[in-house]
Amino acid sequence: MMTAEEAAKLIHEALGAAITGDGDRAADIVAQLGLDSDAARMLGVCYAIAEAGHKALRMSFGDAAPNPLRGDYWMIEQLDAGALDDPVQGFASRFLVAYCNGDRDMARAHYEAALQAGPEVFVGGVCQLLIDVAGLARAAIEHSEAGG
Repeated sequence: MMTAEEAAKLIHEALGAAITGDGDRAADIVAQLGLDSDAARMLGVCYAIAEAGHKALRMSFGDAAPNPLRGDYWMIEQLDAGALDDPVQGFASRFLVAYCNGDRDMARAHYEAALQAGPEVFVGGVCQLLIDVAGLARAAIEHSEAGG
């Protein structure tokens, strides 16, 4: 099994590929991580991806970002009715929000539910998490470049 440092480097590469729109490279890296990881390592991979998403959200929202320590919480706003009914998108969104709120128990519960749902939901959910975080990172970069 690869070292934690090697896994971290691959996660960084996967995020970079996803941010620049190289979905094939990002998917190949996620597959490589998955093949060389056990369930605990993949939870760490998801935490690392979610941390990048949390950072991107904080960059975009600045001082207006919710702060769970003050009693504020990140929430999901479902713009398309039923979007969260899809188990893949539901996992990605709910995992990220739980992570951003500092609720590791809930994040782990969403992770375990996706894992138990089978490979299609689990792999799709991890990939969707990466895609969603890449979109948040691109938006944060654009916001920063626009002087926000």
